[in-house]
Amino acid sequence: MASTPVPALPTFNNLGISPPTDIDAVKIAGEWLEKLQTAISPSPNGDIDIDKALDLFRPDAFWRDIVSLTWDFRTFFGTAQIKTFLQDRIANPSIDDKARLNNLKLETASVGEPDEDITWIEALFTFSIGTWGAGDGVFRLVLSPEGVWKAFTVYTNLQSLTDYPEKVGALRNPLPNHGKWAEQRRKEIEFEGAEPYVLIIGGGQSGLDLGARLKFLDIPTLIVEKYPRVGDQWRNRYQALCLHDPVWYDHMPYLPFPPNWPVWTPAQKLADWLESYAKIMELNVWTSSTVTSAEKDPSGGWIVNLTRILPDGTESQRVLRPTHLVFATGLGSGSLVIPKFSKKEEFDGEVIHAFEYTTAKKYIGKKVIVVGAATSGHDVAHDLANHGTLYQRSPVYVMSTKNGCPAFMSLYVEGGHPTDIADRLGASFPLHLAFLLHQRVVKKVAAADKDILDGLTKKGFKLTNGPDDAGFASLAYRKAGGYYFDVGASQLIIDGKIGLKNDSVVKEFTKTGLKFEDDSTLEANLVVFATGLGDARDGIKKILGEELGGKVKPIWGLDSSGEAKGAWRDIGIDNLWYMMGNLAMCRYHSRHVALQIKAMKEGLFTGRYSSDEE
Repeated sequence: MASTPVPALPTFNNLGISPPTDIDAVKIAGEWLEKLQTAISPSPNGDIDIDKALDLFRPDAFWRDIVSLTWDFRTFFGTAQIKTFLQDRIANPSIDDKARLNNLKLETASVGEPDEDITWIEALFTFSIGTWGAGDGVFRLVLSPEGVWKAFTVYTNLQSLTDYPEKVGALRNPLPNHGKWAEQRRKEIEFEGAEPYVLIIGGGQSGLDLGARLKFLDIPTLIVEKYPRVGDQWRNRYQALCLHDPVWYDHMPYLPFPPNWPVWTPAQKLADWLESYAKIMELNVWTSSTVTSAEKDPSGGWIVNLTRILPDGTESQRVLRPTHLVFATGLGSGSLVIPKFSKKEEFDGEVIHAFEYTTAKKYIGKKVIVVGAATSGHDVAHDLANHGTLYQRSPVYVMSTKNGCPAFMSLYVEGGHPTDIADRLGASFPLHLAFLLHQRVVKKVAAADKDILDGLTKKGFKLTNGPDDAGFASLAYRKAGGYYFDVGASQLIIDGKIGLKNDSVVKEFTKTGLKFEDDSTLEANLVVFATGLGDARDGIKKILGEELGGKVKPIWGLDSSGEAKGAWRDIGIDNLWYMMGNLAMCRYHSRHVALQIKAMKEGLFTGRYSSDEE
């Protein structure tokens, strides 16, 4: 029996080849795609020779599929897994043409050199799924010692439903509307005499992105936001908060940021943009509205109770019966994590979580301890510079935005790929492969950031390269934290303007601050816990109850194949979804959630091909 391959980069040394030259990428990619099409096409008797298809792949190849062939997020590694996948989803007679991969067409192909000892052909292509769907994808070919180009990665992604295209462009409403629009919008927003097919809890970027996708698929959708204004979840954060991702990474669907938008978006500016986005896209949003409970309807949908504060200040109760319920409430919607240090009641000062912190102006002249040294901890300490101490509980990955963002986010640059192409290329890297590439990027960024990292080390700051030595992405996907994109706080730590303590564990509160296991103390008038957010399922249980909410699968973290758990896919209860992520994730995966819901509505959904882990 052949041994299971181990993920490795296709370096010239690992492949056993010399750097290839004179590569006609379009010709080679086109021929490979034609061979794949032939191999997966039924013979006259209806059979498909999967082994013929497997001859086109390296033994350590990856195939990642998002929704198109599996109605799930799946990554298959090695030809044994790929063979089973193709047999089950393409060659299985019971599938009929529901998952039939056909009409493979090459878009572009080019020679890629992601590092000095790696060369591959990177190709974009489109395809059809049976007669009902259209997809796009990416494949990468590497040269074998025998001189044959074989697939190292294949990515397939559902892009649209053939008979249910988005109502944009030439499909927009062509009819004039004289004097009726305002009243039509009022009725639409209020759902007078109607029910939303989808109810989204949360009006941040994840809820708005999904709402826009569903609207353009003609699915009646209501977004419920607990704050008085769309964007308040950003507007009410600490005033110094800026996004640590560059603007060209953060565009929202259909409506990119203007070309004069700052590279690093202030939180309050983003809040205003989200509010404008909801209005411009004509999304149905109820603000000052709280879902109090939800239960399954015998029909399979939901019975949802909510309380709404109307513009005149009166309170209104409403019962809605959506078919689908979406939580778009962020990773830590359930709770704020605050460690339980003893004797808190003896402390004379104030204790808050970083999510409750607003501005250093409130604490001028006071001493502050910030517990936690990842992004929020750094940002709060930066705002409080000269007034506080950063208490570090665990090692943190640090990189500068100047050197790190261009290196890690090289697909998203000024004047680079269109956003949809960058999204497709980024998603085409299975995470186990991406992390191998990130290991190299971590070393290059660390060399460029040497002065900052050396200065932090001399100060005693504990650094890490993250799981797999893959930097911030491996931390983000596994624990949604543990890293900091340096925008100035690191130098303040080095210069002593932000104090640092990490040589002992907190023992308890004192009347004037914190005491540590080594009997040292820190005085403070304010303790800010930048210690993260709770399990996303906690927020779900508050609405669904412990029994039904307890059936929800884990949300976030990675399964063994490198796919994110829960978000954007099945979470254990029919017609229940969790929509989350940064702006780029929400932009891309909102399409996948919307297409799954639309396919279910129109009878196209045939069931998930999920792993045993699910």
